[in-house]
Amino acid sequence: MSERIRVLHHDGLSFDVLDEGPSDGRPIVLLHGFPERSTTWRLVTPLLHEAGLRTYALDQRGYSPGARPRRRRDYRMSRLAGDAVALIERIGGPVHLAGHDWGSAVGWAVAMRRPDLLRSWTAISVPHPAAFARAMRTPAQRRRSRYMAFFNLPLLPELSARRPGGRFDQSMRRAGMSDAEVERFRREIVEYGALPHALGWYRALPLARPGSADHRVTVSTTLVWSDRDVAITRIGVDGTAAWVDAPYQLVELTGVSHWIPTQAPDDCAAAIIERVVASEVGA
Repeated sequence: MSERIRVLHHDGLSFDVLDEGPSDGRPIVLLHGFPERSTTWRLVTPLLHEAGLRTYALDQRGYSPGARPRRRRDYRMSRLAGDAVALIERIGGPVHLAGHDWGSAVGWAVAMRRPDLLRSWTAISVPHPAAFARAMRTPAQRRRSRYMAFFNLPLLPELSARRPGGRFDQSMRRAGMSDAEVERFRREIVEYGALPHALGWYRALPLARPGSADHRVTVSTTLVWSDRDVAITRIGVDGTAAWVDAPYQLVELTGVSHWIPTQAPDDCAAAIIERVVASEVGA
């Protein structure tokens, strides 16, 4: 039995960690997306604990109060993936890994760069980065990704989020968030002071190196995608299998929006557990 991890110190920053479940359980790291924190997993983790998993949900860079650098280069993928790697190494890896939205993008980076640290990988909502890059060549995916240009504008996104019920809240509702989820966003992101730093993930995208996403994955992988996702077309989803040189499964949820961990927690947990079990029996 190892001591609970509450704080991760890495890269001169301090990250909050929710370390829960059976102390002798198989470790799984959970990476949240935008604009949410580790609490996005609150309905999923009890099911993972019942399956014998010990969950480590990280409040990522920009979200933890002690990990909010101001420079946009501090939010490059190499730094974001490095934070997850640091947690896995602190746990003593290898571990199982799951990520949603931006957490999925980080998880893909870890799976590509450090497969030795992973037993299995479950991506939720976001496909392999090379498949997504190819999807961005299509008008359909570019239309769904227009919000990224807005998030790159200085100050305007933050200003639009100041007023409850304003443009930012409306965009979250159009993306499928319920009123309760928008209220949680206001409480846990806006009022918590995380939004300007969370937007740093988008503002660092122009700093990405061309071709850096073209790496194959050798980790046992599942991609969970929902057909009412307003941000991700199935073009990139269908292209993901070509980038995984390992057992792979696509789980498609019908009638579910982008916010799978909170709106379909049973299906989310089931997909994660199935991948964990399959990886442990070598399937």
